[in-house]
Amino acid sequence: MVSERLTTAAEDFLKATLELERDEGRATTNGLAAMLGVSAPTVTVMAKRLDEQQLVERTPYKGVTLTERGRLVALEVLRHHRLLERYLVETLGVPLDEVHLEADRLEHVLSEELEQRIDEALGFPTHDPHGDPIPTPALVLAERQERSLASLEAGERTTVTRVPDRDRDLLRYLAELELVPGAQVEVVLQAPFGGPVTVRCGGRETALARELAGAIGVA
Repeated sequence: MVSERLTTAAEDFLKATLELERDEGRATTNGLAAMLGVSAPTVTVMAKRLDEQQLVERTPYKGVTLTERGRLVALEVLRHHRLLERYLVETLGVPLDEVHLEADRLEHVLSEELEQRIDEALGFPTHDPHGDPIPTPALVLAERQERSLASLEAGERTTVTRVPDRDRDLLRYLAELELVPGAQVEVVLQAPFGGPVTVRCGGRETALARELAGAIGVA
């Protein structure tokens, strides 16, 4: 196990750094603080500690980047998390808006043996229930190959492939609209000047803020 003997807090820090690097291009102190729900000084203390362990490289006042060893730890934790999400949804019926938090609790204690059994039982899935790629057993993480809902023209129809996974209220709202991975969606209207995107899904039309439409991936 790559992340053996690391604390839960350290694993969470490394996973958050990985996700911020992929989503935003860098992991700043403020970005990490917001994602982890801690203060900026707490992030600084943890960054110094992990820098000493050669898991991240810290640049004062700018943030951190993962070392190769740190990236492997983060990928392993992320693999546990996303496999657990898929298992909890498909096997236990945990709602999409609750599964992220449950997987956060379990990802640190999942053994490699149980991870392999879950992977096999699920048929070796490539994506979690939110549509994000699951790192392979060799800890390779595929790049997203998708457009955003906001990029479609009026009249285009496609399939939802990914939704944001960190905001429970937002996930609950998207589930009510049936805007979840696998759903068919049509763009009805693109309002000018950065206005809302009106979509048809689940038999009804809804106007979505452009920022939200931009966070929803489609095929």
